[in-house]
Amino acid sequence: MAEETVVKEPLTTEMTAAGEELMQRLDAADFGVVAAFWLYALEPNRWRLMLASPLVDREGPIKAYARIQATLVKRPDAVPGLSVRNITVLSPKDPLVKKLRTVIRVGKGKRGMRFSSARVRDTFVEDSYIYRLL
Repeated sequence: MAEETVVKEPLTTEMTAAGEELMQRLDAADFGVVAAFWLYALEPNRWRLMLASPLVDREGPIKAYARIQATLVKRPDAVPGLSVRNITVLSPKDPLVKKLRTVIRVGKGKRGMRFSSARVRDTFVEDSYIYRLL
């Protein structure tokens, strides 16, 4: 019987730098980022940049994506490879955000940190890189 091996897509330094740059630009644009982290999903073997903001509750996800897109197009060279196609916007009340807050906090101005192979209540986090979790 043949075994199938999945090679995990790496989180590159370019990705973490682009995420950091976008978060700083969104802060300057009063987007209100309360959580920002890369999250790895085994299926489909991809990383997604997760951004939580009260703006999602107030104005809806479509307007949040539009504001992110407007920020991205101002200087796309500073955020290489980053687009709304690999970003997910969330409410600060999202269950994943709330669960992560119970075990970890990363404030503004703090250095990002890796959080991997951990169970948070009933959710398994394969891998993540957390910039902010207030």
